Amino acid sequence: MQVAALQNGTVIDHIPSSKLFQVVNLLHLDKEDTSVTIGFNLKSEKMGSKSIIKIADKFFSDEELNQLSVIAPNVTLCIIHDYEVVEKKKVQMPQELTGVIRCPNPKCITNNEPMPTHFHVLDKENGILQCHYCNREVTLEQVKLI
Repeated sequence: MQVAALQNGTVIDHIPSSKLFQVVNLLHLDKEDTSVTIGFNLKSEKMGSKSIIKIADKFFSDEELNQLSVIAPNVTLCIIHDYEVVEKKKVQMPQELTGVIRCPNPKCITNNEPMPTHFHVLDKENGILQCHYCNREVTLEQVKLI
């Protein structure tokens, strides 16, 4: 199988295959009007299996891509211009996450009013977050994407 080289755009590599569709939803790739190529369950020496996404003519902000760290903390991003990789980087968890995950506290205002959630990252290494509104602490394993 051959996939055409990407002239301009973004490649998201080293996605755990179990997280691929969460990444697609988080980045709203189903709404893109450009070419999106998805490789699922590809063989990887480091990971066993991995997934990859190529998005033509699309460049994400650091904030958008860093939100990936919630579900896929070790992905690699490649920015492509004129068929060449001009930048390669790993995602970094931001200090704050807005509108990405739900607060598990049923009494939190974000679950009872139409407003975006807002979490502060207390501990990046252990994935501990705190809701800005109700102060509930959660781990990345406990969170659900919006």
